[in-house]
Amino acid sequence: MLEAQAPAKQTAGVTIDTLSSRLSSATLLEDRRAAIHGLRAFAKDYPASVASGALRPLIACLANDVDDIDTVKPVLETLLGLFNPSPQSPEASEDIALWLADEFTQRQDNIKILLDLLDTADLYSRVYSLRLLTCIFTSRPERTQECILSEPSGTSRIAATLEDTRDAVRNAGVELLRELVQSSTNIQKLVAFEKGFDRVFDVIRQEGSLSQGGNVVQDCLELLANLVRHNPSNQSDFRESGGVSQLAQLLQEVHQKEAKEGGEESWSSPQKDKNIWGLLSIIRLFLSEGSLGTQDNQASFFKHGLLQQVLGLVFSDTADGPIKAEALYTCADMVRGNPGIQTSFAGLQVAPLVHHGAPQINGQTNGVHKIYIIEALLDVVIAAPVETPFELRMAACECIKAYYYKHTMIRHHFLNRAIEGHMSGEDETANVLSTLLRDDLKTGDPYRVWFAADLVFHLIWEDAEAKSLLIKVSEGDASNGEEVITCIQSIAEMLIAGIQKEEDERVLIGYFTVLCGWLFEDAEAVNDFLGEGSNVQVLTQTMATSGQENTLVKGLCAVLLGIIYEYSTKDSPVPRSKIKPILTAGLGRERYLLALTQLRQHPLVRDFEVVSPGSAPAASDHELPPYAFFDATFIDFLKDNFSRLSRAIDRDPGIEARIPSREEGIDRDLVDSLRAQLDDKVQALQKIETERLNLERRLDHDQAAYRKEQETSSAEVIKMKQINEALQKEHALEVQRLEQAHTTAYKSLESTTSQQIEELKKQVDSVKKAAADEAGRTKEYFERTINQLRNAKTGLDTRLAEATRNVESSGQEVLKVQKTLQESQGELEAAKTKIQELDKSVKEREKQITELRATETQLRESLEDEKTKVTMLEKEVSEFDSTLKDHKEKIKAGEKALKEKEEARSAVQTELDDFMMILSDLEEKRARDKKRLKELGETVSDGEDDEDGDEDEDEDEDE
Repeated sequence: MLEAQAPAKQTAGVTIDTLSSRLSSATLLEDRRAAIHGLRAFAKDYPASVASGALRPLIACLANDVDDIDTVKPVLETLLGLFNPSPQSPEASEDIALWLADEFTQRQDNIKILLDLLDTADLYSRVYSLRLLTCIFTSRPERTQECILSEPSGTSRIAATLEDTRDAVRNAGVELLRELVQSSTNIQKLVAFEKGFDRVFDVIRQEGSLSQGGNVVQDCLELLANLVRHNPSNQSDFRESGGVSQLAQLLQEVHQKEAKEGGEESWSSPQKDKNIWGLLSIIRLFLSEGSLGTQDNQASFFKHGLLQQVLGLVFSDTADGPIKAEALYTCADMVRGNPGIQTSFAGLQVAPLVHHGAPQINGQTNGVHKIYIIEALLDVVIAAPVETPFELRMAACECIKAYYYKHTMIRHHFLNRAIEGHMSGEDETANVLSTLLRDDLKTGDPYRVWFAADLVFHLIWEDAEAKSLLIKVSEGDASNGEEVITCIQSIAEMLIAGIQKEEDERVLIGYFTVLCGWLFEDAEAVNDFLGEGSNVQVLTQTMATSGQENTLVKGLCAVLLGIIYEYSTKDSPVPRSKIKPILTAGLGRERYLLALTQLRQHPLVRDFEVVSPGSAPAASDHELPPYAFFDATFIDFLKDNFSRLSRAIDRDPGIEARIPSREEGIDRDLVDSLRAQLDDKVQALQKIETERLNLERRLDHDQAAYRKEQETSSAEVIKMKQINEALQKEHALEVQRLEQAHTTAYKSLESTTSQQIEELKKQVDSVKKAAADEAGRTKEYFERTINQLRNAKTGLDTRLAEATRNVESSGQEVLKVQKTLQESQGELEAAKTKIQELDKSVKEREKQITELRATETQLRESLEDEKTKVTMLEKEVSEFDSTLKDHKEKIKAGEKALKEKEEARSAVQTELDDFMMILSDLEEKRARDKKRLKELGETVSDGEDDEDGDEDEDEDEDE
């Protein structure tokens, strides 16, 4: 029952969709981070589902949450999991990596996000960004390179990771750059411009150099190789920036390490041989024959002692065979085609690798026997023990050939020494001619004859003078009755004997190589060969009777017969007219052409450029596969002349081949002059090419500097924008702070002003109240006085009879009234004075208000200097002004009320004046009454007269 009520389990797809939706819609960082952690758990097992629903939200998180390390790290780990899914994943597919790479490379901003992460100090952000860029490049190399080149300082930021002190970041940077520069010349130049060579060498030293370095050193060497491969500009930069001296230093450290190992135990990395091999390969990249700058590179390497140090590897007891072979190939490249170095090379002395029973010592240093380098190399090639690896012998042979390559003087010197040694019988063991001509020196090593033949072939190839020197060599003493056999006849005899004895094909191929190269375009040599007429018959018979398995021998017989017929004459020991029937009748045209065709199609000839000699390691029996039978120059000779030799059999015996050098009798001085001119032209051309290379290098430097300047300018613009934005934010904050300060100051000022206004209001109210009280008291006083006067008038009316008696007392009352009136006027004057004082106080308050306004104006001006956008403050100030105006109007209203009180006081004064006029009228009436009484004959005292006058006046008024 409980199981029935349990919720249904969610599938991985539903969970991934839920997490993707949450990542897209979540607004809180914690929610997004939780969704990312959930997606990371599914990335390796369900890469397609995670990528389809959450790839863009994940990239958006990198852009939006770049400052949060706890979010960036799981995002990068999730993306790396998508690029490297689990092999057991049901959704694993190569298309996913392509889709992910497209999403990044089709939008420049996505690559920019990863490059921006390289500017952070966080370890995981830098490492994972580099690894992610490597994954993207693996899927979409060209687009990734374009995006990095388009991004300002993109290459610079990647190259800067080589200086990171943390191994993980540095190693990831090396790995990315190794792949990134492999196929982009522009990136190669930019990395070199960013001090890439020095940075790589620093990493190599930090990792223990060649002796103790591991895979990182190997990656660094591959990076160096990719930077200089087929890039003359970078090679020149490397040479001029001190890179050659650093290579020499690395090799010197290897020798020092080996010297220490001889005295005490020292640890060496298992990668040591690979590291040394990688360094030698880098050196060879600078020495490609025919490339621009090769001569300069050779001179620089020789100047810094690299040739001697590389030779030290060859003749070291601790180096393995493959390392020694590669070192010899490197020496050959450093020597080949450079007359100065070729001449100096022969004077070097080394400790011999092959020790004979009674070695001939040319020099001795510190108790170590030394011999000249050429003798040591000949010992390795010709007189080497059976256990000597073939690749070492092959490399030594190449080094000897490089020693006399295109150097006529050295070639003739070497040949003369060989001839002298052969004729004298001394040092026959390592003599190429003795090895080639004497059957008793054969030891069962087929390559001994093969190497000797190869060296002789290159000595005489396209050198008529060398051929003339060698053709004079002969066997036998005619004075003692011995048959004299020439060198060519001796080689031919050795060849025929070898064919009949079915010797190793490699021995026969060596003889064929020498004879074909010697007889080609040399009628004298052909005649010498035909001096023994049976040679042609044996060669023809060999072609006719050999089985299908002897394709090489049959084909080479056809080649040699074709050369003999092509360059034979009617005066030859066997004329052309006799050779033609032998080829056509005895052998047959079809068989001759078939032998040439089969030789041409044989894998050893057809595929020679694909698998060259010495390119494979030695087998357990110290032999190489069969493709080590031919020499590259001889293969080129065959392929160039197959058509000519095929047509030779159809040539009429009466028509002889034209040999310009023989038939036209070209002057040797003219040839030397033309060669000198050609050398001058070649040197001039090399000089021009060098200048062009320098100009290209300068142009590359200028372009790199301009690009760097552009990137720097762009970075400065971005930096200025950021600074401007920061200043704007800071300015906005400052304005806000000033606004708050102004608001606080304004509120404080408003509060202070309000308090002062309230105080002024209270003072005005108190003044108003005092004035109103004073006016009320005055009015009451006057009203009371008027009432009293009225009462007095009423009393006068009723006591008219007693007016005379009371005139004096009335006068006194009037005086009292006047005195009282004067006192009232004094009080009024005091009230006026008090009102003036109040007015003065109001003016002082107004002055204070004016000062407050001035202070406010100053504050407003200071704020206007700091900010120009605060217009609302002016509105608030204007409202404050209006408030002050209202207060001022209220004060004016108070002043108006005071004025009205003054007018009321004036009205009271007027009433008093009217009262005085009434009194004066009463006195006049009384006077008239007295006068009337007198006229009637009544006696009226002064008092009565006054009273009668008053009564009369009253009666008159009544009438």
